Amino acid sequence: MTSTIESVRDPQRLVAGAVAELARRTRFPVAFGGLLEDGRVAMTAFHGARTRALDGLAVQPERGLGGRAIAELRPRMAGDYRTAEQITHDYDRYILGEGIGTLLAVPVVVDGTARGVLYGGAWGRWSVGGVAAAPAVQVADALAAQLRALRSAPAEVDPPAPAAAIPAAQREQLRESYAELRRIAADVDDAALRARLEEVERRLASIAGEASAPVETDDGAPVHLSPREIDVLACAGLGATNAGIAAQLGLREATVKAYLGSAMSKLDAATRWAAVAKARRRGILP
Repeated sequence: MTSTIESVRDPQRLVAGAVAELARRTRFPVAFGGLLEDGRVAMTAFHGARTRALDGLAVQPERGLGGRAIAELRPRMAGDYRTAEQITHDYDRYILGEGIGTLLAVPVVVDGTARGVLYGGAWGRWSVGGVAAAPAVQVADALAAQLRALRSAPAEVDPPAPAAAIPAAQREQLRESYAELRRIAADVDDAALRARLEEVERRLASIAGEASAPVETDDGAPVHLSPREIDVLACAGLGATNAGIAAQLGLREATVKAYLGSAMSKLDAATRWAAVAKARRRGILP
């Protein structure tokens, strides 16, 4: 994930990108996060959750693991969340409801003030230590830099977000469904049926509400992504590693890297997440 705002003016979209990047960098199967507003951090971005237990989670400073991380301005981890004695357990019904046993909370600190918190979680107990904490802190720092840049950037570049935006959890489910549909369509030999599936894919992309401009690069040149490049980006957008994408699509990892590199080049993006973000803004992905 880069430290620039890359024309993204919505803080919640930046949080969603950070959550996906945290999952990719740390390999935590569950990741979620949100920004501090009105005295609490409402979780708005989720990755990998198996249930709806985390829906509605809003954390107050000094309460729970995330609240302690916010108050102390440093990462906090519970290797066995259920029995952790160093935190309050105000949010057990959310965390334990998802089945999370190991939880890492990293504050997003902007100019010395907590602006939000990112979480990485695992079902059962993980021996994590600094192996996952260090990249998680890097992701949180990058998000802080984006929020800082966003605060000082001109506000007139992007139009306001639609009033009736899709909730973060449902948007993630839509993206997962889109990626799965593309995997199914790739195995269909019937041209007519494949065309029908592609039409459904376009509807899913339009439902996300992010297709607001022709598919062009920043310099105005049209972008033509191949079906496999779109497949790879769709999986990358869900936080999958190159090895994971290769397994899902039945490709070699080297082939995945080639498709990803080609898509990044066509979209004039420096990172995989920047490519995903640009593809979503242009309506290529939901």
